[in-house]
Amino acid sequence: MTQWDFDLVKLHGPQGMTAEDRTYRGSRYADVRAALYQNPYRGGASGQQAGPLPMFKSTIRNAWRGLFSGENHFRAASARSMDSQADLRWGADGKGWRRIIAPNGICVLGTWEITEPNIYTGYFQPGSKGLTIGRFSSDGNETMRGQRRSFSLGMKVYPTMDPDHATPLIPASVIVQEDLGGMRTDYINDAELVNTPSVHAYRRGIYFLIMLRAGTIFQRLDKVGDARQVHQVAELAKDPDVPTHAPEHLMFKMAQGQRRVEGQRLDFREEIYGHMFSPGDAQPTGSMVFDILVSSTGRKTGVRGLSNVKVADWQRIGTLRFDEAICSYNGDHVIQFHHPRWRADRNDRSTYIRVREERVRR
Repeated sequence: MTQWDFDLVKLHGPQGMTAEDRTYRGSRYADVRAALYQNPYRGGASGQQAGPLPMFKSTIRNAWRGLFSGENHFRAASARSMDSQADLRWGADGKGWRRIIAPNGICVLGTWEITEPNIYTGYFQPGSKGLTIGRFSSDGNETMRGQRRSFSLGMKVYPTMDPDHATPLIPASVIVQEDLGGMRTDYINDAELVNTPSVHAYRRGIYFLIMLRAGTIFQRLDKVGDARQVHQVAELAKDPDVPTHAPEHLMFKMAQGQRRVEGQRLDFREEIYGHMFSPGDAQPTGSMVFDILVSSTGRKTGVRGLSNVKVADWQRIGTLRFDEAICSYNGDHVIQFHHPRWRADRNDRSTYIRVREERVRR
């Protein structure tokens, strides 16, 4: 059994931008994958053997810490998540940094493949295939089946199918999530992970104070705090002379026919391991397959913190397949998933709301 002993609450590491973030010029898929496998929490190469998993705490105190002292940690972390595209943030001590929200996760690796004709560009075009690295989390401190959780997935799409691609690449970033207020989704098979989620903040109880803090900060930094555009995928490996055409809405939904992993009060990390590994497996023998669906027909109603997003005309265009899972220290504290900055026009890079670490438009 791998031994670990962590402070589950205390913040550490650089929350804001550093030279490590500003000098980023891309990464090698193999290097990011290797980092994730360096320090699994449990036995087995993927940490798949039975045993406890750490429960890092997302706290109101950490979210509001430094509000009046000039050392505003959450604001610095939020700005960095948009301004930095760094895939790995080691920090000076090699221990990375503590996430203020979504501190407990499990990383997954697999492939992105678009098979169906559609009107969108870049890696939405049919024939596009790339390696992916993602991290599932549950936003707050609720990780168990039966609790109100909000499944989320941060993901990188690399424009290559060669895991040993020699030169660094800048992957496209995707952020999708269930209703930010939480859902009673017992099985990940039933989760609808979208880039424009509804928000019913009242469901989160006292955790609403963290959501309020996050929403206010993102609104001030980047205009829209509860959605992430997907223009990076629409521009990945695209001819610069071809105008960008990105869908407004993206959804990942597990494909029909996949088995369900049973267990009362099952931690979502164990559920994902259960899809990949049978008891006693040394290597993954299973997988998780999601349909990739897109649309540009949708309507948002309500007010901030209490909104509904209804989307019509979903089109299935491809498959997202994960066949590796690893729960590790570096997966929680070193890998970063960039939040694409908002554009007034999602298809026009000249309309970014935020440029060079500053907001430049209303």
